[in-house]
Amino acid sequence: MHNFDVIIVGGGASGFFTAINIAEQKPNLRIAILERGKEVLAKVKISGGGRCNVTHACFIPNVLTKFYPRGEKELKGPFNTFCTGDVMQWFADRNVALKIEDDGRVFPESNNSQTIIDCFLNEANTFNIKVIKQTIVQQITTINEEWQIETSKEKYKTKHLVMATGSNTKIWDLLKTLNHTIITPVPSLFTFNIKDDRINHLMGVTTEMVSLKIKNSNLKATGPLLITHWGLSGPAVLKLSAWGARELFDKSYQFQLLVNWTNDYVFDEVLEELTLNKQNHPKKTVYKQALYGLTNRLWQQLVLAAGINETMIWADVPKKLLVKLTEQLTQTEFYVNGKSTFKDEFVTAGGINLKEVNFKTMESKLFNNLYFTGEILNIDAITGGFNFQNAWTTAYLAANALATKF
Repeated sequence: MHNFDVIIVGGGASGFFTAINIAEQKPNLRIAILERGKEVLAKVKISGGGRCNVTHACFIPNVLTKFYPRGEKELKGPFNTFCTGDVMQWFADRNVALKIEDDGRVFPESNNSQTIIDCFLNEANTFNIKVIKQTIVQQITTINEEWQIETSKEKYKTKHLVMATGSNTKIWDLLKTLNHTIITPVPSLFTFNIKDDRINHLMGVTTEMVSLKIKNSNLKATGPLLITHWGLSGPAVLKLSAWGARELFDKSYQFQLLVNWTNDYVFDEVLEELTLNKQNHPKKTVYKQALYGLTNRLWQQLVLAAGINETMIWADVPKKLLVKLTEQLTQTEFYVNGKSTFKDEFVTAGGINLKEVNFKTMESKLFNNLYFTGEILNIDAITGGFNFQNAWTTAYLAANALATKF
């Protein structure tokens, strides 16, 4: 049986971040990372389209927590200890240059996730952190205040165990045997599958700002929208999917989506503006005069959906068709039938019940010397670097708490 001072289960972002931060404070400790796959840091590699969206440039803790549908309350204290600026400084201290893009997302200047991976691997090598791949944890037991981990290859023991496996159903099942409560995981951050003649041939069309609402629900979101070959995506959809993860799961991802292409204009305002436009530009062809910043292709599909043909001028549009066009602009109704994963990234809502974790140390309230970091917890965020920020912060707290025990 192999003995280590600290064993970290999970070779992802929070696992490496925990190990490195412990080792920097206590360089003589024997630390091991157990990774089930052939490669470590796989999620880091694909994040941000292969560029690694390290974090988001929101530097105020109480504002930052607002991006977390689950974990908002619990992360306030942790973010006041280790926040976005601390993460950026951490990488800067290791000669990893980061940049803030216009939308607030933070990436390495290299635009390559390998830069982040190399940083972690170099640090792990510097501190002799043992990385053991293709090791599947099969059983976890505690005997005489020691943790024993049985894997597909070897057995390990340690007094200090960190669970950093992300959304791993098998690990959650093992933790259930230790009487930890698992909030049933459901997908978060997904796109909407829609087949509708109004958008079927508009792949790649984007809008700057729309308002979305789930019909017969309180779920709503605003933001840019992207039309894809399978339906709708973009920040507004991803935000709505994150906040509505459980409710949409309960609906089996079948629901009516209302889209206001004008964002914050209400029905009466739009109808009044269209009526004025009819008075001011009576000879113009409706089909060719895109309004509200919409692309010509999108505008034309909405015009046709309202029953206005390609040659009709504003002067000839009757009141009932103006009403129909207003409806298309402010409350287009789409039937959503299923979801698709956002790029290659898979985030879940669910995990360790947050009431069973001490958020000053990330230690289990049920067991001494058992720690949780990252997405294994019932914490998730909208897209934009926020899920990684949770990983860095919780890993940092766990590492500091562990270092004080030696």
